[in-house]
Amino acid sequence: MFVTEGYIDKWKAVLRVRECIVIWPESKEIPSELSELHAVILHREPRLGFAEFFRDNGITYNREPVSFKTVNGAFICDGAKIGSNCKIFAGAYIDSEVVIGDNCYIGSGVKLIGSVKIGNNCIIRENTVIGSDGLTTRRDKNGKIVTIPQFGGVTIEDNVQIGALTVIGKGAIDDTVIHSGSRVDNSCFISHNVQIGEDTLVVGETIMFGSSSTGKQAYISGNSTIREGIAIGEKALIGMGSVVVKPVPDGAVVKGNPAK
Repeated sequence: MFVTEGYIDKWKAVLRVRECIVIWPESKEIPSELSELHAVILHREPRLGFAEFFRDNGITYNREPVSFKTVNGAFICDGAKIGSNCKIFAGAYIDSEVVIGDNCYIGSGVKLIGSVKIGNNCIIRENTVIGSDGLTTRRDKNGKIVTIPQFGGVTIEDNVQIGALTVIGKGAIDDTVIHSGSRVDNSCFISHNVQIGEDTLVVGETIMFGSSSTGKQAYISGNSTIREGIAIGEKALIGMGSVVVKPVPDGAVVKGNPAK
């Protein structure tokens, strides 16, 4: 695990576990409590150090194929848990860690990968991918691209609808979450650790980059782009084609590039 300078005040979270490798910012003093419980590696950029540790030690995090059965043309991996009265169409792939609630519709060609939890009464339309890896990278001192591994999953709560040809990336550590009652249209990209609030509408071809979020009942019009880490407030409205680079307060209406 790693602790960045931006989250240094929350470092005590790592005291919940024992005997880990913790990558710590070299500009900060190492607390004695931390060094007593963990092996600590200093690095100028801990997030990069985390990625380099996996690369340099030859540790891979790609999934291995698992056994499956074919049900009406859908591929259901051993270990998957599927509730009652679900409709799963031909060509869908349900991974071994997937949990699906009751009364769900999983369209043809849908891919549910890794740790994906879907609540009750959800609709996932055709050829959507949920649980994919995202493009989370850093460059090392030689300018080489280093991939940062992602270990989280995706949680989709009750009564959510996801359109066709949409991609929802898994979280880096915590899950990407689509809260109850929300709708995500066709051809959207929802990146790692995005949090979509209850009863929010995300219209087609919208991109929400990593760790961006919405409050309840927000409305994001089509072809909008939300910068990483940006929070959109409750009942805020984002106009069509907007590029949002600053936080949006509750109830605000913004549009344009940059949105204002």
